[in-house]
Amino acid sequence: MDMHPPGAVSQGLLRFLTCGSVDDGKSTLIGRLLFESRQIMEDTLATIEKDSRKHGTLGEEVDLALLVDGLEAERQQGITIDVAYRFFATPRRSFIVADTPGHEQYTRNMATGASNSDLAIILCDARKGVLTQTRRHTFICSLLGIRHVVLAVNKMDLVNWDEATFDRIVGDWATFAAGLGFQTLTPIPVSARFGDNVTERSGNAPWYRGPTLLQHLEAVDVEHEAAGKPFRFPVQWVNRPDLDFRGVAGTVASGRIAVGDGVVVAASGRQSRVARILGPDGDQQAAGAGEAVTICLADEVDVARGDVLAPLADRPEVADQLAAHVLWMDEEAMLPGRQYLARFGTTWTQASVTAIKHRVDVNTLEQQPAKRLELNEIAVCNLSLAGRVPLDAYADNRATGGFILVDRYTNRTAAAGMVQFALRRATNIHAEHFLVDKAARAALDHQKPLVLWFTGLSGSGKSTIAKLVEQALHADGRHTYSLDGDNLRGGLNRDLGFTDQDRVENIRRVGEVAKLFVDAGLIVLCSFISPFRAERRMVRELMQQGEFIEVFVDTPIEECIRRDPKGLYAKAMRGAIQNFTGVSSSYEPPEAPELRLDTVGRTPEQAAELVLAHVRGLIEG
Repeated sequence: MDMHPPGAVSQGLLRFLTCGSVDDGKSTLIGRLLFESRQIMEDTLATIEKDSRKHGTLGEEVDLALLVDGLEAERQQGITIDVAYRFFATPRRSFIVADTPGHEQYTRNMATGASNSDLAIILCDARKGVLTQTRRHTFICSLLGIRHVVLAVNKMDLVNWDEATFDRIVGDWATFAAGLGFQTLTPIPVSARFGDNVTERSGNAPWYRGPTLLQHLEAVDVEHEAAGKPFRFPVQWVNRPDLDFRGVAGTVASGRIAVGDGVVVAASGRQSRVARILGPDGDQQAAGAGEAVTICLADEVDVARGDVLAPLADRPEVADQLAAHVLWMDEEAMLPGRQYLARFGTTWTQASVTAIKHRVDVNTLEQQPAKRLELNEIAVCNLSLAGRVPLDAYADNRATGGFILVDRYTNRTAAAGMVQFALRRATNIHAEHFLVDKAARAALDHQKPLVLWFTGLSGSGKSTIAKLVEQALHADGRHTYSLDGDNLRGGLNRDLGFTDQDRVENIRRVGEVAKLFVDAGLIVLCSFISPFRAERRMVRELMQQGEFIEVFVDTPIEECIRRDPKGLYAKAMRGAIQNFTGVSSSYEPPEAPELRLDTVGRTPEQAAELVLAHVRGLIEG
């Protein structure tokens, strides 16, 4: 592995980030680069001098970190919270730099900065050496496709510029990073506070013969990488201002395309050739990585937002199952089987993690078993998508190999994903269409099939009410079937426990079974605690509009404990039962159920009558 900077000079834009552990001096280093490259206006410098007296940490000195820490909360706490982007330029190159947080709780912010960067400066405090966050950020940089890394061993002045200390830190870090796929690893001893080896060579380290930080940033060559990859053009929108013009607009993610080249719409396989390429100044003969253009095709092939144009002979995979590294970013744990929204480029689809293959220990890179992912954890997972999408391995193409997962309930970005490879599974399976369908079965029964989903705490009365409702519907001549939690756990779901992830899988299976019974034309009564809104919504979305009736049996936990028909609450409260809903596991009540039953002061028979009054008019066939 090359431990020295490339000699070639590139005149293009370099996007880089600074990362590392807390108080390693990331913001100070960027401030020093801005200051010494003369990118600070006099009025800005005057403001920083004033703010240094209020928020600074260097006594009477100007605290250059305040140039980057723009949020008041950041200044008051002396930490970086958000990703701060700054632009500066030298006669040899332009730069966009991202200052990212060092605290573990802000790992998601650091990953955001890394996803758009070509190079990373990982800072390390010379007094502390390589820490957990140093390793974490190094690993995340590798996952997110950064191939050029600088280890800036900062605060060398506080260890008297000791060469042995520098060598020890570089050795520890290089050993950790050796197998992570970096093209260049460049260690530089610096003092961001005093500017040593930042833009000017320091006389305090005569033993160091490498470049200054700025010299390396000006020289490192990153531009050829995207240009040398196969052509990929994610379509952002179809431009059709009139009947005589139709073009697809987007940014060339990688490779190069020229007028006359053959292309394919990756998902559909439809082929054409490039008739015109229009850039900011009109027609042009070719376009390369990073250029925003409109491409006109010679044929009227179907192309829409989310499609990807590619060369005929070098296409991306098109798949609905894949293996990927997943960096979990949400406070709420990731549970296999739960449905999320996934965004691949401009395409949105539903996704779920079908298996966690292993979690990665960021200290040792050891593979560990896991059943769920917590905030900031990284794992290799298998995912299943609702539809087929074009994708490449992230190592081959960051634009078509990266995705995010979004929590469908909160709309928070829950994870960043990096595709490893497509999974070729069940390619010989196709949905069978029968001669007798759901409508025909329902017509024979003279009823509208639907699901009555009773949810509530243990002891709320769900099963009792559902039994009475089914009995009355049967007396009405309706064809019904009951699915009850205890019954299914004795058979179909006997392999599942009561952890959050097992509860998710329990309801997923129940939902699929309920869907089959609805397809058979039946009225299905489901009595399950089903504590999570996400899984109840998942079952609802398996059905057609109007086929899912959520009945919230709203009994306060105090009343459930008083009833305690099975003695379960008593056992849970003395610790004999783990993961018991309402005691040691949470219950998320429905926010907009079709029917809410307050059972306090109301008999099960009265509650059942309320349900019957609601559904009898709905099920007339």
